[in-house]
Amino acid sequence: MRTGRAPRRRRPTSGRALLLTAVTLAGALTLSACDGTGSGSKPSGSAGGNYVMGPGGISTVAKGARDAAPKLDGESVDGEALDTTALKGKVVVLNVWGSWCPPCRAEAPHFAKVSKEFADAGKDVAFVGINVRDYSKQSAAAFEENFGISYPSLYDPDGKLMLRFPAGTLNPQSIPSTIVLDKEGRIAARTLIAVNEEQLRSMIDPLLAEK
Repeated sequence: MRTGRAPRRRRPTSGRALLLTAVTLAGALTLSACDGTGSGSKPSGSAGGNYVMGPGGISTVAKGARDAAPKLDGESVDGEALDTTALKGKVVVLNVWGSWCPPCRAEAPHFAKVSKEFADAGKDVAFVGINVRDYSKQSAAAFEENFGISYPSLYDPDGKLMLRFPAGTLNPQSIPSTIVLDKEGRIAARTLIAVNEEQLRSMIDPLLAEK
């Protein structure tokens, strides 16, 4: 008869452990994106194949195949109430950013310039930022002041607003991400890398011209 210790039973993985693992993986994804790795790669699970990846890593969706954007609301960095659904009828540019993110700092002057030019020209374009992972509003406000960002940003330190985008759409998957909505509030274009003035205009101008 063989003797010895009984085999040790493996403990089931708790729900808390699974959640922590998911959070860790999500954090690694956003950090690698901000470091600029993976630029130009085709993201998985996006728009169900209805989008076209163009030059510069910009994805666009044909007018008849676009998904509705979710309601994005909350408090801005300035402490004001903000709701993107009130902007329907305009082309809406959503930029996910953080003051700690080098690519966000690189693209900020382009956003400041283009948003001001559209505003001065009276164009039906609204810019809204989504500030994530800044756990101090002072850091976010200083970023906006330093780069001359005059449009509002929703304050979303935990990134919960990014999760409102339905799976299978052109959703934000990294920091920075830029999503442009058409005048009907539908997701029309997205990029997951920092953009310059030319790229930004290439996402906006076709939507302004739509009838």
